[in-house]
Amino acid sequence: QVQLVDSGGGSVQAGGSLRLSCAASRYTYRRHCIGWFRQSPGKEREGVGHINSDGSTQYADSVKGRFTISQGDAKNTLYLQMNNLKPEDTAMYYCAARLCWVPDYAWWGQGTQVTVSS
Repeated sequence: QVQLVDSGGGSVQAGGSLRLSCAASRYTYRRHCIGWFRQSPGKEREGVGHINSDGSTQYADSVKGRFTISQGDAKNTLYLQMNNLKPEDTAMYYCAARLCWVPDYAWWGQGTQVTVSS
């Protein structure tokens, strides 16, 4: 089955940048689609964005223009580039995978913490 390891979180000041990585094993980029999610205390899990098998991407309104999902030259690595970070971006971030023709995300990374200070 697909295994995911997400990494790259840390603490930054508002306006700073971070790049999160999602390393996938037993993964075929034409069959599996990757999404990024986040959850902060007291809030429900939020979909940040996702990338489809054709390379197209979609983002939540809250991060449009600031976050970018991309695929590495090695197709088993996905990135979430986060620019102009805001304190409200503070959350645990997760990458997740699904079969592209199935709506539910079946495989999840362990999560990586992002903290943005004022």
